[in-house]
Amino acid sequence: MNKGDLVNEVVAVVGKKKVAEAAVNCVLEAITGALKKGESVTLVGFGTFKVAKRAARTGRNPQTGKPLKIKAKKVPRFTAGKKLKDAVAATK
Repeated sequence: MNKGDLVNEVVAVVGKKKVAEAAVNCVLEAITGALKKGESVTLVGFGTFKVAKRAARTGRNPQTGKPLKIKAKKVPRFTAGKKLKDAVAATK
């Protein structure tokens, strides 16, 4: 499923594509904005989006094998909630 498919699922409930697309965009922008501020977003039963710090490390150039420094950075993380885990585990 991609963003367009998600919008179509919301259209089935809302009835208008413009409203559904605006709703999906609003949710995604709100999650992105909160993560930019370093906040976590918890959707009870679905999961939690949060920012994690990735430490600096030494990597290797796969073509030359030379070591290179990879800077520390912040990355988004998602942890699935219990209802989502149970729903996925129940499917065969």
